[in-house]
Amino acid sequence: MKAMKKLVYILTFLFIPIFLAGCESKLLVFDPKGPIARSLTDLIVYSIIFMLVIVIVIFVLFGYIVWKYRARKDDGDFEPKEEKGNHWLEITWFTIPVIIVIALMIPTTKTIYEVEDVPQGYEEEEPLVIHVTSADWKWIFSYPEQDIETVNYINIPADHPVQFKMTSAGTMQSFWVPELGGQKYTMANMQTNLYLVADKPGSFYGRNTSFNGRGYAHMEFEVQAQTQGDFNEWVNDVKTTAMDLTEDKYAEILEPGNLGRMTFNKTHLEWVNHAHGGSEKYIDPELYEISHGDEEHEEESEDTDEQMEESNTEVKEDTSDSTDADHSHH
Repeated sequence: MKAMKKLVYILTFLFIPIFLAGCESKLLVFDPKGPIARSLTDLIVYSIIFMLVIVIVIFVLFGYIVWKYRARKDDGDFEPKEEKGNHWLEITWFTIPVIIVIALMIPTTKTIYEVEDVPQGYEEEEPLVIHVTSADWKWIFSYPEQDIETVNYINIPADHPVQFKMTSAGTMQSFWVPELGGQKYTMANMQTNLYLVADKPGSFYGRNTSFNGRGYAHMEFEVQAQTQGDFNEWVNDVKTTAMDLTEDKYAEILEPGNLGRMTFNKTHLEWVNHAHGGSEKYIDPELYEISHGDEEHEEESEDTDEQMEESNTEVKEDTSDSTDADHSHH
């Protein structure tokens, strides 16, 4: 019976990966659509394979040692002789981890430096500059050269480098388009840079990966890579159809809340660049206050307080009247 249970457990563990392999849950980080994303994916795959080899070797050695030096019935009173140590083994144990760290560090450092600049093959092209401003709970994208601003979506030309200059109007967020590149943080009063390239036209999912409060889980956006002709046509359409962005409207957009897609002529960079300060002018701390308890209970408590004040006033008046009567009696 015990052997049957063990067989069932073994078969279950063997078939779980097979069943899961049929699920259509593609990890976006393993489906790169640009040179920067491919560099990061190659690094991830290299690291996984390298560490998997290490784990397999360790488990094989562990199983061999446990089997070879297991206790046996014919051991009797056998006592192993005392070992004073082996200098070569100690050197080996120290050297192997150093080699492992170096083997992971070199490609990681090389890849990090590669993705911090315009990818190879696009050095001669002038990047499209887009200012990214994260707010509660939306993404604001400014095109200074085109004098256009969008909310929660970006249009970019395909097969062309894009430089994102990123900052935050408040809390720190994390900008990530997994099919095009790695994530990078947006922080108030400073600017971070990120280069991305989309190989071909297509729609790509982007989001905030910092879940630091209510509303941030829904902080998503779309990156639409278009042909250069379609991108130019979109810019012309915005110029003729979109309304102008005003400072009052921008202050309204910055208020905490989830928004849909929006498109404007002009950018908020005319009034403020949050990378250089000035966010406090547009942030109202009262909008972030959280009321504790039930509102009805609070209203009842306020009514009770008012009633108590009225009753205290009446008591004081009655007391003063009775005092006056006593004085007149005397």
